[in-house]
Amino acid sequence: MRVLGGLFMFILIAAVLSSAIAVVWTRHESRVLFVELTRLQNQRDDLNIEYGKLELEQATWAEPRRVDDEARQVLGMANPKPQDIQLVRR
Repeated sequence: MRVLGGLFMFILIAAVLSSAIAVVWTRHESRVLFVELTRLQNQRDDLNIEYGKLELEQATWAEPRRVDDEARQVLGMANPKPQDIQLVRR
């Protein structure tokens, strides 16, 4: 009977220690994942800011007035004269 009680006590102590180790490990993993989540959220915020800047830059480059100025100055383009326009029908 005494051996059975000692074995039962050993099993209970092992179960309590296993549970304690599992709690500590779970808390540690939770903290590691929270740090990773915070890092990813900061990265997301930085990427959203960069995306907004790129959208603004694209809108600036695609502005019709700017495209027209570039075509005239850099490429030497000009509006055609009325006599140079031909209407093509299908």
